[in-house]
Amino acid sequence: MLVTFDNILTAQELAALRGQLASAPWATGLSAGPQALLAKKNQQLPEDFAGLPDLRRVVMRALNRSPLLLSAALPFKVVPPNFNRYTPEHNQYGWHTDSTLRYLPDGSALRTDISATLFLSHPAEYDGGELHIEDTHGNQRIKLAAGSLVIYPSGSIHEVTPVTRGERLACYLFMQSVVKDTECRRQLHEMDQALMDLRQRCGEADPALVRLTGLYNNLLRRWSEC
Repeated sequence: MLVTFDNILTAQELAALRGQLASAPWATGLSAGPQALLAKKNQQLPEDFAGLPDLRRVVMRALNRSPLLLSAALPFKVVPPNFNRYTPEHNQYGWHTDSTLRYLPDGSALRTDISATLFLSHPAEYDGGELHIEDTHGNQRIKLAAGSLVIYPSGSIHEVTPVTRGERLACYLFMQSVVKDTECRRQLHEMDQALMDLRQRCGEADPALVRLTGLYNNLLRRWSEC
């Protein structure tokens, strides 16, 4: 399930992130498995960058206040967000799939069900740099407005196409969902969207809405792995 979300960041948050990234120490050859490392020609922030915790807090606050994102992803655990940079000199990330397991700072493992890219550069600021994803609906090419987010299954084969002009800044992260199965998660999201619409039109006390909400929660209970 591929879903996009506009305006995850406020204009003030976006400006603050970009301001800190403008003087950040970018590094190459980090955070990729052996196969992906061969395809990776971008830069990212090293873990010892002093400003990284503050950047991560801004992103996590923004994610947690988005009910649509929480509905679609049903996150259980999230790998601390990181940031990458593409320029004509460090210009692409070739075809790859994301590693199945990521390790959290406490040493525990996270299963990557969902990958996410939060765009931080405006589309007009760079050429190329599309997130190109192969999924069951064919090839998807994603290049969103700054401050917007896309989520997609971590098992999808994907690439970032070469940047030929300018600078592409982004934040990337991985989530383990409480519902492992992508199709079950999609159905729950569609049901939740319909419930949100019915609440607006019928009110919380409508008897049919109460029953449908119970059905949603019982399906979530059935499919949840927590």
